[in-house]
Amino acid sequence: MKLHPKLIPALSGLASVVALVFWLRASPAGEFKPRVPGTDRPPGTEVDVARKVEGKLTKGEGMASKLAGSWPRFRGARLDNISREDAPLARSWPKEGPPVLWRLDVGEGYAGAAVRGGCVYLLDYDRKAQADALRCLSLADGKKVWRFSYPVKIKRNHGMSRTVPTVTDKFVVTFGPKCHVACLDAKTGEPAWPILDLVKDHGATVPQWYAGQCPLVDGDKLILGVGGPEALLMAVELETGKVLWKTPNPERWTMTHSSVVPMDFADRRSYVYAASKGVVGVNAEDGKVLWKTTDWKISIATVPSPVVFEDGRIFLTGGYNAGSVMLQLKGVRDSVAEASAAERRTPGEEIAVETRYRLKPKEFDSPQHTPILYDGSLYAVRSDGQLACADLGGKVLWESGSANLFGLGPYMIADGLIFVMNDKGVLTMAEATPVGYKPLGQAAVFERGHDAWGPMALAGGRLIVRDLTRVACLDVKKQ
Repeated sequence: MKLHPKLIPALSGLASVVALVFWLRASPAGEFKPRVPGTDRPPGTEVDVARKVEGKLTKGEGMASKLAGSWPRFRGARLDNISREDAPLARSWPKEGPPVLWRLDVGEGYAGAAVRGGCVYLLDYDRKAQADALRCLSLADGKKVWRFSYPVKIKRNHGMSRTVPTVTDKFVVTFGPKCHVACLDAKTGEPAWPILDLVKDHGATVPQWYAGQCPLVDGDKLILGVGGPEALLMAVELETGKVLWKTPNPERWTMTHSSVVPMDFADRRSYVYAASKGVVGVNAEDGKVLWKTTDWKISIATVPSPVVFEDGRIFLTGGYNAGSVMLQLKGVRDSVAEASAAERRTPGEEIAVETRYRLKPKEFDSPQHTPILYDGSLYAVRSDGQLACADLGGKVLWESGSANLFGLGPYMIADGLIFVMNDKGVLTMAEATPVGYKPLGQAAVFERGHDAWGPMALAGGRLIVRDLTRVACLDVKKQ
């Protein structure tokens, strides 16, 4: 039978309608999913919009102490690892070492303590419960005031916890091993806003051996080194958790163990971050890139934070045969006459950066902890395990010697003294002077100590130290 030409379009349309009906009936309604912003990311960085990390708060019998003293964040109030408290410290110890005021067993890790308002804050990991746990303890006796935990699965990988909380007069902020950021009421432990997951929410990549970045609170802002596809750095409103700005990351630099540090230069506030493929400085107001350089990067792990100077110098160091480098920032007006500096300024950036000098590995470096700038000299435990002092040109002034090795241990300065701990938990006290290595006392704090790498904290003459699984509070005041 031959169809009339005018009937062909009508029959074709009818066939399409019938096919559509059969297709709809055969397709389950559950297969239709609306597009959710943020889900079109590379595999492994998708946002799980349905899942929110929930925390649990428990109270203890401990009480906030009335003891004076504060060490409110990583490397202290001024981020320089120097205590400026008035309380004089002992210049010698008895044979058994300084008095131990309290001890505490903790999960495996290297997380250091923060101290404020008579409380000690420690981000721990509870293997049995599979949870990050922020412990608020009494500075007086180490008893639990409260504990806030949230579930996160972590396998043993050279320890678990690694970061130091930041405590303000109102909040305490933590940065977990798998990049969870929590902000709580410092007194009660109640969450101020929902836990932020930088991996799922912003595409960050957890660094090898877990996150080591400590949160930076600057005024009313929380500054985070994200290293995600949409943000190299990010500012969050401390009161609400609202994202204020993001620094673009077109080159996909990723997160390191290094922490963000503030810097004032050329009449403006900025934040300096040593990311995976270079170092960057961004405007504190809007996150705009002011300068960047690829002259410093470590292929395996960048751990120490930048050491900034008032004149625009930045000292960077690390392990894995990286050595050290001193950068110099220059305002555009200062650098236009210098071709080498002008060439290093990326178009659109407002500050030039050049390399002043480099140091070889073991000449003067620090693989794990950030060097201390004190009275015009730099102090560090080098990659050969020796405590050393150098001038600002990189010349080594003294070293502790092969008989005084500290491994990857921490160090800090207070009252003209430098405290340094070795891998096995032996604490040494020496004079912080460029004249020479002058030890004054030594004490084995932990029996059979192991990997005592956690940063130290000093508040009210009480020195808080740790090894892999224990925390101790020592009385180092002058009696």
